[in-house]
Amino acid sequence: MALWDRLPSPPIRLPHPRVLSRYTVERDLPATMPDGVTLLADRYVPAGVERPPTILVRTPYGRRGPAALANGLLFVPFGFQLVVQSTRGTSGSGGEFDPLGHEREDGLATVAWMKRQPWFHGTFGTFGPSYLGYAAWAIAAEAGPALKAMSLQITASSFRDAAYVGGSFALESALTWTDLTHRQQRPFGMITAPLTARRRALRAARSGRPLAELDVLAGGEPMRFYQDLLANHGPAGHGPPEGLALDGGGAAPNGYWDRRDFSGTVGQVAAPASLLGGWYDVFLPWEIKDYLALRAAGQAPYLTIGPWWHTDARHGLPGIRESLAWFRAHLQGDPSGLRRDPVRLYVTGAREWRHYRDWPPPGTRQARWHLHAADGLGEDGPQDHPPSTYTFDPARPTPALGGPTLLGSSRPVDNRPLERRPDVLAFTSPALGDDLDVIGPVGADLFVRSDREHTDFIVRLCDVAPDGTSRNVCEGGLRLPAAAEKPVGTAGVRRIAVDLWPTGHRFARGHRIRVHVTSGAHPKVAANPGTGEPLATTETRMVKARQEVFHDPDHPSAIILPIAERSPEAAMPAPPGEDAV
Repeated sequence: MALWDRLPSPPIRLPHPRVLSRYTVERDLPATMPDGVTLLADRYVPAGVERPPTILVRTPYGRRGPAALANGLLFVPFGFQLVVQSTRGTSGSGGEFDPLGHEREDGLATVAWMKRQPWFHGTFGTFGPSYLGYAAWAIAAEAGPALKAMSLQITASSFRDAAYVGGSFALESALTWTDLTHRQQRPFGMITAPLTARRRALRAARSGRPLAELDVLAGGEPMRFYQDLLANHGPAGHGPPEGLALDGGGAAPNGYWDRRDFSGTVGQVAAPASLLGGWYDVFLPWEIKDYLALRAAGQAPYLTIGPWWHTDARHGLPGIRESLAWFRAHLQGDPSGLRRDPVRLYVTGAREWRHYRDWPPPGTRQARWHLHAADGLGEDGPQDHPPSTYTFDPARPTPALGGPTLLGSSRPVDNRPLERRPDVLAFTSPALGDDLDVIGPVGADLFVRSDREHTDFIVRLCDVAPDGTSRNVCEGGLRLPAAAEKPVGTAGVRRIAVDLWPTGHRFARGHRIRVHVTSGAHPKVAANPGTGEPLATTETRMVKARQEVFHDPDHPSAIILPIAERSPEAAMPAPPGEDAV
């Protein structure tokens, strides 16, 4: 039995490799953009199919060789013609590659060009992971009624908040991806860049040099996109900027993000959408926001979340199979491959898939697990004890041992070495008397005080096995003061809400729940120097922060866990080897 036939996906068999030769291809089809730049595309046409519907893919990662499979070549034997276009400034297309900057204008011009071609038969869908999916979102609200289906993976309609997680700068992912795309247009760059970009980025991030110099340190020369991210720092929805300082928020005055953020148009998208993500993917929180925006607009999207990270090869075949079912239903009128329930989630720890009508799963309850003195954690109320304290030193930032990253593995790891550090608080529950399924959005409600106006708080949820292994489940952070509420009382205590990654995880009987509170996750996010200087500064001054976390009856700090009741009819055991984490 083939591997793809063991995966829990719609009952559609992928074609045998020799069937893939039954198509013709037209190379380097030119499409002229409104500013005169010419973009190149390849068109794959299935043999013996009259008037095939079109699947459009726009990518900066190449059109030929192994990239063709990732771009959707497997759809062609099922009666779809595939048009794969290289985005501006990549793989022979004209102009300069300005990441995220031209996808709406170029994408809509490409749709208009495609509609004028004699081989276009009136309907099309969009497909793709990561940047390819973002390019599809960029045109989704304005592509017109010919767009009949979208199937997108590990992506979101905006990458802004993924670049500034909780207001902090996602250093590792930003530097890695900038170096990757900067080098891939060089000779053999498509092969070497993915293998070396993360290593160079990590080496640069750990150098101790100012953020503004790290692109040169990693790539040998200034890299525009990295510098743009530094200059336009700020997550959406945090108010107007105060210059470009660390405590600023919102879009920069030049509107940099206004033309790169399509989250505000998701509710206007009429085409049916199927979304696939991973619990450890860097874009998962914002992919779920896209799902919720579609639901709020009255749409009926599908959502699949598996035990995967961004570059995890395991989500490739499920993504293709679910896309095939989606395109057959909405472009060919054959809904037989669609599953009954629109939401399908893999529950780590339980090693099973669950099917639900919606997200968050209906019937979940929000449970407050309070932080206690002496490093305790429990559902019983807060106790009257002094706050827990630690000191964060940005010159020796608290590292992140695991967690979502763009390249490389995000497999959960043992966090015990981190928990031995004096700058990490770890609150642990007693051993559980029964299984506890946590499925949905996770948050932390903390009462904190710092002697620095500018600082970060990081919260991490871990699963502690009976042998003491403490593996990360999900995490999140918040940069103060921009996103913090006003102080509570008169002693400078702040009440802050920290959003962690959503999760679907079983804490098994005999395991314990552990919560980290710290102020760094380097190099996943850049260390907060505590000075309030702009991200792009060349200053190297750093100051320590003395942090307090309160957990008394007047300041009931807690982690908020979505507890799901297990429904036997919703569960389906995973195939052998599916849960590799």
